[in-house]
Amino acid sequence: MTAEGVVRQFDADRGWGVLDSPETPGGCWVHFSAVVAPGYRSLTAGQRVFFRAEAVGGPGQDGYPYRATKVWSDGPVEPPDRQPDQEASGAYRSTLTIRYDEPAG
Repeated sequence: MTAEGVVRQFDADRGWGVLDSPETPGGCWVHFSAVVAPGYRSLTAGQRVFFRAEAVGGPGQDGYPYRATKVWSDGPVEPPDRQPDQEASGAYRSTLTIRYDEPAG
């Protein structure tokens, strides 16, 4: 389902929040990874958004009966899915070296 709604709350440190819309009674859980935006993806309480959501059944996602699968704010026309960055930042790379000591003889 596609809906228009308002951000109830969003915790940028935790990377998730809740959207409200008549189409998603009880609230719609949203993770930052569902936000279609360049750079740091976050939402602001009171912000008007458009989103795709799915009913999650059971107790829901953190108690919310719906989960957003895509969120955008620049109009009702759904933007294309976010493409992976072509050149990953060095901040996302890491290495690990494990060295074992020889057992004492």
